[in-house]
Amino acid sequence: MAAEKKTFHGSGEYVASPELMSAVNIAMQLQKPLLIKGEPGTGKTMLAEAVSRSLGKKLLVWNIKSTTKAQEGLYVYDTVQRLYDSQFGEEGVDDIGHYIKLGKLGEAFRSKEQVVLLIDEIDKADLEFPNDLLWELDRMEFYIHETKETVKAKQRPIVIITSNAEKELPDAFLRRCIFHYIEFPDMPLMEEIVRVHFEHLEENLLKEAMETFYWIRTIRDIRKKPSTSELIDWLQALSLGGIAPERIRSELPFAGVLLKKDEDLRELKKRR
Repeated sequence: MAAEKKTFHGSGEYVASPELMSAVNIAMQLQKPLLIKGEPGTGKTMLAEAVSRSLGKKLLVWNIKSTTKAQEGLYVYDTVQRLYDSQFGEEGVDDIGHYIKLGKLGEAFRSKEQVVLLIDEIDKADLEFPNDLLWELDRMEFYIHETKETVKAKQRPIVIITSNAEKELPDAFLRRCIFHYIEFPDMPLMEEIVRVHFEHLEENLLKEAMETFYWIRTIRDIRKKPSTSELIDWLQALSLGGIAPERIRSELPFAGVLLKKDEDLRELKKRR
């Protein structure tokens, strides 16, 4: 009898919308990468952590930077270490395999158990980066030229890719992914998220803070709108500071927890 396939239903620490849970499960069933977009603070990175915990699978994280090359995710050949070892007569220097270091994608392929692989903020890399991964993500294998070895995935990893939409991704890459855009949580969903982080929060404080938070997000001239993480930090600051609920909208205490740009703080002061 085939083993029952696990499905993602969110977790106690991560509140996911039905649409997001459906996207995760469809991607797993179709064995395709799941591409997640959304503004900062909507929980894109935390999704992979939640899927890992929920399914009981190891999480591998490949953080992408502007200088990251696709090759680094597969493997690197440490020629410097080999040269160093040869100068000092270290044993095994003739075995090139000792100097092949697998990247996160390589680790995912080599793993005996299925893992969750997060490729975080793929749009930070150059435009060729996604295309350079097409073959490996399609075939789930890559070739190590130095050792003439093909590394083939023992278990196809669950691949979650995040993007902040800083750059357009190539069409050929998009066609190979299941896509989901995480909308910013509405107030009822945000309340669920907040309650995960606070066991006891005074109801009037929560109500006033939430209404003020969403009002700030409607101000057109605010350049960097506060996200979920800023709201949670702000609620903690309000609670620790003993701020009365009726003072929140009129005084906007600890506004620097919500807004991180001088011009945004000045714009907020105009609206008080």
